[in-house]
Amino acid sequence: MDKEAAKTRIAKLSREIDKYRQLYHVLDKPEITDEVYDSLTEELRRLEEQFPEFLSATSPTQRIGGKPLDKFVKVRHQVKQWSFDDVFSFEELKAWDEKVKRMIEKIENWKLKIGNSDLEYVCEMKIDGLKMILTYEKGKFMRGATRGDGVIGENVTQNLKTIQSIPLELPEEIDLIAVGECWMPKKELARINRERGAKGEALFANTRNAAAGSIRQLDPRIAASRRLDSFIYDLDFLVAGGSVKFPETQLEELELLEKLGFKVNAERKCCRSIEEIEQFYQEWSGKRHNEPYEIDGIVIKINSRALQEALGYTGKAPRWGVAYKFPAEKVTTVVSDIKVQVGRTGALTPVAHLRPVLVAGSTVSRATLHNEDEIKRLDIRIGDTVVIHKAGDVIPEIVEVLKQLRTGTEKKFHMPRICPICGGPVRREVIGVKKGEESAAHYCLNKKCFAIERENIIHFVAKKGFNIDGMGEKIVEQLMNEGVIANAAEIFELKKGDLQPLERFAEKSAQNLLEAIENSRQIDLEKFLFALGIRHVGEETGVLITRNLELVTQCKIKNMSGIIKYFPAIATEDWLKIKGIGEKSAESLVSWFNEKNNLQLLEKMKVLGVEVRVPVGEKQETGKLEGKTFVLTGELRSFTRDEAKDIIRKAGGDISSSVSKKTDYVVAGENPGSKHDKAKALGVRIIDENEFKDLIK
Repeated sequence: MDKEAAKTRIAKLSREIDKYRQLYHVLDKPEITDEVYDSLTEELRRLEEQFPEFLSATSPTQRIGGKPLDKFVKVRHQVKQWSFDDVFSFEELKAWDEKVKRMIEKIENWKLKIGNSDLEYVCEMKIDGLKMILTYEKGKFMRGATRGDGVIGENVTQNLKTIQSIPLELPEEIDLIAVGECWMPKKELARINRERGAKGEALFANTRNAAAGSIRQLDPRIAASRRLDSFIYDLDFLVAGGSVKFPETQLEELELLEKLGFKVNAERKCCRSIEEIEQFYQEWSGKRHNEPYEIDGIVIKINSRALQEALGYTGKAPRWGVAYKFPAEKVTTVVSDIKVQVGRTGALTPVAHLRPVLVAGSTVSRATLHNEDEIKRLDIRIGDTVVIHKAGDVIPEIVEVLKQLRTGTEKKFHMPRICPICGGPVRREVIGVKKGEESAAHYCLNKKCFAIERENIIHFVAKKGFNIDGMGEKIVEQLMNEGVIANAAEIFELKKGDLQPLERFAEKSAQNLLEAIENSRQIDLEKFLFALGIRHVGEETGVLITRNLELVTQCKIKNMSGIIKYFPAIATEDWLKIKGIGEKSAESLVSWFNEKNNLQLLEKMKVLGVEVRVPVGEKQETGKLEGKTFVLTGELRSFTRDEAKDIIRKAGGDISSSVSKKTDYVVAGENPGSKHDKAKALGVRIIDENEFKDLIK
């Protein structure tokens, strides 16, 4: 076969195979047998090997192609990805609907339409899978990414190519970004778990975890072997062209996605009232288990795209849509034991060890009991039959004890008098307004306790601290168990020879971790203070100290040496000069920086090359909010929480995470929390979002 004939044959085979792929995987209308499909694909593969110049990135043969990756590359989404707010009852749905209508009444062009009951809602299945963002340029699939944090995701293009229902080439040469869900069929999960069980490997808990684990495999062949599927439900971006016009409604959007060859879930309904929505919800709540995929609720969207755009977004979710979750599952199990965990601050938390039970799609074997008071309130005993509640990814909790099933062999639980990890003394701290009032928490008093040190290091390397990529909880615990590190400073003297002999560490992974540590040696002062894990000193306190150092010391602190030399001399009353820092924080700072072991830790970090960047000579311009302290609560419509904080700081104001008599303003958005109530009680001025806007003009 000459080149021209091969080129023609390859093009024709590609078109035919793609047509049969769509018929089988998207439309569920196969026209040929698997054997015929495989035969055509094999012929195409042989021709592409013989004439590699005609091999296209969108060829059907490339779905399982590509070498294993070393790691996933981070990518910035062209359009920010949002998550829907959840409602769990008809009353909450009604409240959402009333809130949306109040907002619509303020949109001039929509007043009459609402009055005439023209508002339409589209109800779709909420698939329990992994969100994916697909980018096409001139009709060709260029990139697939995970949601990540909504701004930055991971490039998983090669793995998404293995999903047969995702088209590699569209029938139109257009640019678009499509959003959907990658999911694993229930039968496929059962098959994989049978194989993993036979090999003695850990089983996947549910289809969502299995789908996410498959997409995050570095070897595309593993993802291909797991027969993942997809549903596409949204267009984030579209450059209209040819016969393609931008849809005016959500229903038209779904129809366009189908026309372009995407697999779209057929189970959807246009409703004109929340009563119709409730009927659709109840119908699917009863029959959701009959589908081959997991469904954990329905998604409700206002049909009009123009109205969606007018309503916009809060800091974290669209205002024009909501997820109506199915009722949280409750099941019974037995408390086989109650054990105590020790946290970063030394707090002892009792945890119920349960007879493993399947609830809300995953196997649960533990539930937090919070504290001794909670155990007494529920009267939980070891051996009790209990009702546990779990909604989605929420940590399971015990909501009831079935006391009528007691046999008399159940045992009462008592908090230990010594730490279960180190054997150190334990006490219930006496704090509060009234003398002698106790907190609910018990604390280990041994600051060298292994559990406290482990949690301190985990906090130290977290994103808001030193942000050491690849140093998660399991790695920290492994390094401590192996005696490689005993405290946070020793992270900075790790060498490749320390890591390579350990399980989980090949040469490449060891090198990656060492590079991450090296990149973290320079750190801003506010992040450094957070990383130290000083009790009552969080992210905002670190920012306040950084901006107001001149209030607490007469000396110019420029680096780590200055911190070691001058911070121990700062008294409680000096820390209190910084507006927003309360007595607890001030006392904790004084205590921490006068602890010999802590200063030795800082000295060791300095010797190992840790550099703290302290702003020197960067005096900010005096703003109109200079000297004012703000607390934010509730949901803001015009800003994200971080945007509002930046505006306040740029205008010279300070942010506090808690309300006190020193607070100047509490900015209350929609659905404010307990901070709003505390501000009322203390007589602190409360302003709404419009008043805040006037204040910052």
